[in-house]
Amino acid sequence: MMQSFPQPAVAMVRQMQAAAAANPAQAIAFQGSPGANSHRAATEALPEWLPLPCFSFEDALDAVKDGRAASAIIPIENSQNGRVADIHFLLPESGLAIVGEHFMPISHALMALPHEDGSLGPFEVAYSHPQALGQSRHYLRERGIVPLSHADTAGAAAFVSEKRDPNIAAIAPVLAAELYGLTIAEERVEDAADNMTRFVILAHDALDPAALAGAPAMTTFVFEVKNIPAALYKAMGGFATNGVNMTKLESYQKGASFSASTFYADIIGAPGDPAVDRALEELAFHSKQLRILGSYRQERRRG
Repeated sequence: MMQSFPQPAVAMVRQMQAAAAANPAQAIAFQGSPGANSHRAATEALPEWLPLPCFSFEDALDAVKDGRAASAIIPIENSQNGRVADIHFLLPESGLAIVGEHFMPISHALMALPHEDGSLGPFEVAYSHPQALGQSRHYLRERGIVPLSHADTAGAAAFVSEKRDPNIAAIAPVLAAELYGLTIAEERVEDAADNMTRFVILAHDALDPAALAGAPAMTTFVFEVKNIPAALYKAMGGFATNGVNMTKLESYQKGASFSASTFYADIIGAPGDPAVDRALEELAFHSKQLRILGSYRQERRRG
């Protein structure tokens, strides 16, 4: 989907795609243009690997399924603005497994092309990914700048560079200004100083939980409860009685019936731990379906 990237990004995308194609076993796919936060996350999480830019989350997952990359890195939640990618839908449908996680502090900059006299602004609109706009919404509102959605942060910077209009700006990482020839009007425009995004690393094959023995581990799964009274209460009981810490539980609907919820959950521990095995067995008994999406090493301790 090369035609989907803004023109200023195309040459870099082609170069990175060629490098990944020459060594797909060392390629890690990410969503966005070069310079996006996911690009930075890929280089931080697996610094020896070759970042492969993809236009959408689905494209990044397809790159792994098709063998063009050995792994993908996807942002799933932000400390300030909540859920990023709908991993609840994307991951089960992809058939891939979570094999790792990465936490990354996020800082945004407002950038644009200067006027002929070298001045910057005032800006009428700012383009960025909806997450970045949400993380900077107070900043934008106070300055009367209209937020406009773009596919990714660095892509927004490339788009602003392509338009050659000094009245529009982008919110993106500082690196994007360097890559696309923009000038930074202001750094750290995010509304919270402790802005953090959690990414997950995906691969074809799940890790063997036995390989995680003795290390702090996480397990992620989705399940659908039976459509009976107190089904979720009963399904969760095994985690309480076995002392298994659940750090995340989100509900979402599949289909239009709205008859029963599907849940996405993270727990501390991995199968093979007797307490985790008992809790998952009880969960399965009270659920219509249960699917483990992966067990992996904690990058950051919980609790």
